[in-house]
Amino acid sequence: MAFDQIGLLVPDILLPAKQVDLQRWAVIACDQYTSDRPYWQRLEEHIGAAPSTLKLILPEVYLEDADVEERIHAINRTMASYLDQGLLEEHPQTLILVDRRTAEVPSRKGLMVALDLERYDYRPGSQSLIRATEGTIVERLPPRIRVRENAPIELPHIMVLIDDPQRTVIEPLFEEQLETVYDFELLDNGGHLRGYRVNQAPLLDQVAKALEHLADPEVYRDRYNVDGEVMLYAMGDGNHSFATAKAIWERLKEQAGDPRQVMDHPARYALVELVNIHDPGLEFEAIHRVLFEVDAEVLKQAMTEYFAARRTPLTLTPCADFPDALDVAAQVEGAHGFVMVLPGAFFACEVAAPEYTLEVATLQAFLDDFLRRNPKVRIDYIHGERELTDLGGRKGNAGFYLPAISKHDFFRTIVVDGALPRKTFSMGEADEKRFYLECRKITP
Repeated sequence: MAFDQIGLLVPDILLPAKQVDLQRWAVIACDQYTSDRPYWQRLEEHIGAAPSTLKLILPEVYLEDADVEERIHAINRTMASYLDQGLLEEHPQTLILVDRRTAEVPSRKGLMVALDLERYDYRPGSQSLIRATEGTIVERLPPRIRVRENAPIELPHIMVLIDDPQRTVIEPLFEEQLETVYDFELLDNGGHLRGYRVNQAPLLDQVAKALEHLADPEVYRDRYNVDGEVMLYAMGDGNHSFATAKAIWERLKEQAGDPRQVMDHPARYALVELVNIHDPGLEFEAIHRVLFEVDAEVLKQAMTEYFAARRTPLTLTPCADFPDALDVAAQVEGAHGFVMVLPGAFFACEVAAPEYTLEVATLQAFLDDFLRRNPKVRIDYIHGERELTDLGGRKGNAGFYLPAISKHDFFRTIVVDGALPRKTFSMGEADEKRFYLECRKITP
C-alpha cells in the first residue's frame, strides 16, 4: 500500500522468528564506536553462533581492514541463509510502532515505514520532500553500496524526523489496542525495546492523513514563512545509509533503460524509523572530533594562522581541566567557543567575528583545511564527553568538544539555510542509537 503524495509505503516487514534470541539479534548501528574495536570484538564473542544482525552489517571500525571484501560477501551469504532457514517471518502491509527506553530517557517513540527514494535528493540546494540535513560525503558511499548492491534484504539504522508539534502522526497510535510483536532488553546499556503491529486499514489511513496535513503547502508556508517545495521528512540518523539506498535505486533505473519498467521494484523504497522531533524522548547531542597522528604544537600554530588569515582571530585559553575549559568556552559572547583536548592540556578556544552561524561550521572549515594540508592526520567523529577526553588526551591525538544545537530550531534551519555541515548533531548518546531489528526484502 503506497501513499505517493507523501512518499510513503506500508511495507512487508520481516521480523525474527520466535526461536531467535532477540537480545543477541539486535545490535547497535554500524557507525558507532568507530574507534573502539574491542567493543565490536566483545559483541562478537557474546553473540557467538546465534543468529544476529551483527552478521548482516559491516561495522565501520572494519572499513579499512584488508578483509573488508570478504566480510561483505559473508554478509550477503548470511542474509540469504537466514531467509532460507526461515529465521525471518514476513508481516505483510505492516507498520511497527516503536517504544524505546534508554539510560537517558524513559521513552522515545517511533514508527517503522518505508520512504520513496524518488522523493529524495541529497545534493546541496535540494527541494525534495525528503532532505538531507547534513552534507553527504559521496566518498563514504562505495563500501555501503557494495554491501547493499547484492543484498536480498535491508535492515535500517536510519531515523527520519517529522515536525509534528501537535503530535498527530505517531503518538495517537499509542492510545490504540495493538498487538505486541517484540518486548525485550537490549544489549550493552541499550535500554528496552517494544514494538507493536499497526496493520488495520483505518489506522494506516489515519497516519497517512496526518502526514498529508503536515505536507499541505499552505500549512508548510504558514509554519516556516517561506515559499518553495515542501520538506516533510528530514534525515536524522543514517544519512549515508539512505544515500546509499538512493544510489542503488538510481543505478537500477539506469540499467533498466526505461525507468518505468522498475517503478514497482522494492528497492525504490527504504525502511526507516520515523520520529517526531517534538518527542520528549528525543535529545540532540553534539558530535565531537578527534584527530590522530597529529603534533599538538603544529596543530595550535596552524589554528592560529588559519583564523588570523580569515580575520577571525583565535584565542587559546589554557585551563586546569576539561570542566574548567567547558565553563570558559560557554561564557564566550559574540564569538564561537569550543574546547580542545590535548595530551595533558585543555584549552578553551574563542574565534572572534566568525564567518558561520554554528560553531561546528567554524571548526570544520579549519579541520578540512588542516587535513588537506596534513594527509597523514586522521579524523574520527565521537559521541560523548568521556570517549572524547580519553581519546583526545592520548599521545599523538587531539580532541575537539562542540556544543549541541537546539532541536526546536532544527527544521526551520534546514528549510531556510539548507543542509548543515557534516556530523553536526547526534540524536542521543552512542548507546541510544537505533538497534537493528526489522528487515525488508529489497529484491523481487
